[in-house]
Amino acid sequence: MEYSKISIKELPHQERPREKLQLLGSFALSNAELMAVLLRTGSEKESAVHLAERLLSRSGGLSNLPVFTLEELQDFKGIGLAKAVQVKAALELGRRLATSWGEQRVAVTSPAHVADLFMEELRYKKKEYFMILLLDTKNRVISREQVSVGSLNASIVHPREIFHLPVKKSASSVILVHNHPSGDPTPSREDKEVSGRLVDAGKILGIEVKDHIIIGDGIYLSFKEKGFL
Repeated sequence: MEYSKISIKELPHQERPREKLQLLGSFALSNAELMAVLLRTGSEKESAVHLAERLLSRSGGLSNLPVFTLEELQDFKGIGLAKAVQVKAALELGRRLATSWGEQRVAVTSPAHVADLFMEELRYKKKEYFMILLLDTKNRVISREQVSVGSLNASIVHPREIFHLPVKKSASSVILVHNHPSGDPTPSREDKEVSGRLVDAGKILGIEVKDHIIIGDGIYLSFKEKGFL
């Protein structure tokens, strides 16, 4: 039975997405069914589930949806501004939930831990975002700060831009974090040069640069693990 040929109201009660969620819980629904709950309605020619299936199919899967703009979502027949806004809002809530670690004093335990903290925030960015994680003497997060947006080079990521906040907030150490929009976290020559300059500057100031993490698409590279620091 195809959703596109019948409306959701014609489905058995327990198979309707909202009722199925109520009876079995959200974990029992497919991605398309969860999206259908969010979209609420389809059109005269297709159900909300089929519209959701078409959206997920054309986007290449759930993980690609965050890169769609409001305008691009509205290019899908059956999705207007209201539905596009609902989708973007839900995706942003999911992203914030995944990065809500900052609301409590988290102790950093490994490069993988740092990568997990930043992955969902940075993996879909179309520009390079350079950020720093400020740590206290027990490796607990004091704050995270965005330093720059754009291609990484020595003029943009200058030691004075990096270390004025760690000094102001009495950080014991910092971890450098930036993303590669290509999805490949392999460090460039510029990445290595900038890291070296910042490590040297940190030694002068008594603030250790513990690591430099490059975020790719679902993968990361740690300078510390690779022996680059």
